[in-house]
Amino acid sequence: MMSKPLRTPVLLAALLLGAALPAQAQTMLTLGISAAPASVDPHFNQGTSTQTLTYNVFDTLTDRRPDGAVAPGLALSWKPIDDHTWELRLRPDVRFSDGTPFTAEDVAFTFARLPNVPNATASYAGQIRSIRRVEIVDPLTLRLHTEAPTPSLPVDLSVVGIVSHSIGATAATEDYNSLKAAIGTGPFVLRRFSPGIEAELTRNEAWWGPKPDWDRVTFRYIPNPGARSAALLSGSVDIIDLPSPNDLPRFRTDPKISVYSAQGWRLVYLAPNQSAAVAPMITGHDGQPLAENPLRDRRVRQALSIAINREGLAERVMQNTATPAGQFLPPGLFAHNPDIAVPANDPDAAKKLLAEAGYPDGFRMVLPVSQNARPTDPIAAQAIAQMWTRIGVQTTIETMPLSVYSPRSARMEFPISMWGWASPGHAGHPLISVIASNDRAKLTGSFNRSGYSNPALDALIQRAVTTLDDTQREALQRQAVAEAMTDVAIIPLYQLTNSWATRRGVTYEASGYDYTRATLAHQGR
Repeated sequence: MMSKPLRTPVLLAALLLGAALPAQAQTMLTLGISAAPASVDPHFNQGTSTQTLTYNVFDTLTDRRPDGAVAPGLALSWKPIDDHTWELRLRPDVRFSDGTPFTAEDVAFTFARLPNVPNATASYAGQIRSIRRVEIVDPLTLRLHTEAPTPSLPVDLSVVGIVSHSIGATAATEDYNSLKAAIGTGPFVLRRFSPGIEAELTRNEAWWGPKPDWDRVTFRYIPNPGARSAALLSGSVDIIDLPSPNDLPRFRTDPKISVYSAQGWRLVYLAPNQSAAVAPMITGHDGQPLAENPLRDRRVRQALSIAINREGLAERVMQNTATPAGQFLPPGLFAHNPDIAVPANDPDAAKKLLAEAGYPDGFRMVLPVSQNARPTDPIAAQAIAQMWTRIGVQTTIETMPLSVYSPRSARMEFPISMWGWASPGHAGHPLISVIASNDRAKLTGSFNRSGYSNPALDALIQRAVTTLDDTQREALQRQAVAEAMTDVAIIPLYQLTNSWATRRGVTYEASGYDYTRATLAHQGR
């Protein structure tokens, strides 16, 4: 009988002699992302494109799970000490990616920084508006003293990325973009950022959470939905966000592709400019500016709202990837108001309202829209323009990159703008940020793009977010939402269904939030 080859001794000898063995292959994930962030600064813009990048690098104190539950993040626990004080106990042995320890000093610095980021286009200051003092009890314990009871504070803190005090104290937004200050405690470390092109990250081996599946992650920014689909089909990317509604039916039947979807928390809406005395980009049919801003008249705003066929938008334009909406939140979230119906499409009533407001022949208006915030926005805007033209408001579309659109909208340079707002689980969040009067001192209205201001509603919103009793607070928030929608502070359109498409061998945990986290992507599960 022939003896078997002695492989084990040979292998051992090779090791002893220092022979090179093949290195274990790195796991790599490439994502095709629809919108590029304007900045790496996690406090510069409260938008999906920024959050998709920064939430992979910067942790938050509390964490929103894909199902909406609030879980520990950098804070292990939180509890109210009294009606005006929350105590947070921080996670021990956490370090930033440069090796410095995470402590309560970093939290205090982050909160102080939020309202003071120069030129921020969508500030996070509203999330910490009620905090008047941060008390550092010890390096891992802090107490947040609030102006008024703030029962939603643990939820609100789930969107605020924590930055390093030692790095950030002397850093500007440009230092985050250059990666000098892009130092977080998150699951990945940002290694390269090419604006508008791609970002490269590597796994943070010292991260406190479950080890991500991926050694290296690349975000490729592909704004064209067709090109994004082609990249997935060719295998050059593993996951895409916002797959085109045109491609979803094909993807769902392709054995090489999987689609993961969840009801989203983002409302797409229109913000009519109610602050300008003379509205920009609005004229009479003779091309001359109107003496007064018609959008200040609620009847005009109502007319524009009911001229929109939301069911048609959701079914034909969005191809059933959205649900018609008349308020911020979908059913099932705190303070969704079941008594608020989706505005019915009624062009004849819209014409009557315009005539009552003094515009029997309508007027001309431009509807600016971002070409890369969401791939469906320009298509939906074009459909809305046609609906408004039918009631006498001759509307044309002007598209521009999000990097141009966002600051211009913040400066109120448009007659009306198209935005999306994702709520982290309660109506108080958009009421404070989108509806409340823009007030830098009170840190309200940080994303009020309509210029809407109603002091009586502001007072109601303040009561609605500070009432401790859950039942009473929900009733007050529902009342505030109803008053805002009746006054047409904004024009709600539809709530999105979030979808991601992956190649075979990669799965994704679909979530109510629409930013993309590499930690939710897995190998072959």
